[in-house]
Amino acid sequence: MELLSAGGTYIRPGQVLTDRAAVSAASRWARSVSEADGVCVVHLSAGADPHAVAAELREQGFRASPNHVMRGQPLFFGGPASRPFPAPPVPYRPARGRSGVVVGLLDTGVARHRWWSGSDWYADVGPGQADAAEGAQAGHGTFLAGLLTRRAPGVSLRVVRVLDGDGVGDEATVVRALNRMREQPPAVLNLSFGCHTADDRPPPLLTDALRALPDTVAVACAGNTASDRPLWPAALPRVVGVGALDATGERPAPYSGHGLWVDACARGDWLTSSYLDGGEFSGYASWSGTSFATALVAGAIADAARGLPARQAAQQVLDPEKTRQIPDLGVLVPASL
Repeated sequence: MELLSAGGTYIRPGQVLTDRAAVSAASRWARSVSEADGVCVVHLSAGADPHAVAAELREQGFRASPNHVMRGQPLFFGGPASRPFPAPPVPYRPARGRSGVVVGLLDTGVARHRWWSGSDWYADVGPGQADAAEGAQAGHGTFLAGLLTRRAPGVSLRVVRVLDGDGVGDEATVVRALNRMREQPPAVLNLSFGCHTADDRPPPLLTDALRALPDTVAVACAGNTASDRPLWPAALPRVVGVGALDATGERPAPYSGHGLWVDACARGDWLTSSYLDGGEFSGYASWSGTSFATALVAGAIADAARGLPARQAAQQVLDPEKTRQIPDLGVLVPASL
């Protein structure tokens, strides 16, 4: 269950995230503590306010935050980014070989599809990482996978399911997934989800987890909020925050998050990609949202990273002196599908 708190911030009720150093200090509020992959979830006693507890721990110098709910971002109050629509098959040219670049895709999972049938990376996608079959955002990860593999032919995806079929997950799950990547970090991360915080400050454990991947370029969506309010992780300094353009690929999409914290933009409206096979869909869909603009930017960086370190590739793709800029949406990255 999730709770809508003051300021439009969703959190898991009765939970605070800390590292191990803060557990003793948090014990006076704790009913129990669970730990995995470097994240401690303090389950609070009845009546304890997660925001107040986290704030007090941070005042004492500890890393702590409520367990923010992360949400996928194709939805915008029933607007143009509302849902996927059936689409005819899209021409697809399989890559002639591997690019050697690995993109971490943290999302709803990835389903079987003819575009990657027989690929080495999909053979590593176990049942627990398969895309959700039901829910408002079922097929979200499969759609992103198609955009990534078309924009960066030969790329390998490392799939981690952190969102359910309704596009809902939480910060603890995401941070644990990031921490598990430290031994073999991907070149690029696609993070098409986000959250607000009550004080509009960055969540500290999420910040730490991404900072611990210094050679990885994290690319995250600016959200479908039509607002300049920072969405995390997109607004973090070392993360490429991505906004969406309309179907012309020239003008801002009306729903896109925007502001000085947005670094890049790409078309987000009416993109067509791989999707689930069933019901009215036959493996393809058209969908809109900053989630999908994010995959185009992540794919462009992954494609440029064939012969360059990922951070150098990102600087090349996002060079403001060589590429047009859109006010409050950053550097324009062509779709090139």
